[in-house]
Amino acid sequence: YSSYLVWKELGGFNEKSLVPLGLYAGQLALNWAWTPVFFGAHKMGWGLVTLLLTTGTATATAASWYSINRTAAYLMVPYLAWLTMASALNYRIWKDNPSKK
Repeated sequence: YSSYLVWKELGGFNEKSLVPLGLYAGQLALNWAWTPVFFGAHKMGWGLVTLLLTTGTATATAASWYSINRTAAYLMVPYLAWLTMASALNYRIWKDNPSKK
């Protein structure tokens, strides 16, 4: 819903929406990439890197949306909280399960 609010506020896909919606698309792609990295490839460390990149990109997304539509930015807060918790959990799983070589 947040991305729709931003899209609507900026008048659809155009030059003004390139960065705010591009950041959104980037964090969404990173979010989708985590599952195959963590579960598929069993790369817990790279999963953490993916989550941290996702968190940074989602934070940048929310920051870029704040001046466009504050409601859209505030709606990202629970997602950012989830990413923080997921990153901490991923870190603990990684540290508690060292790879055997």
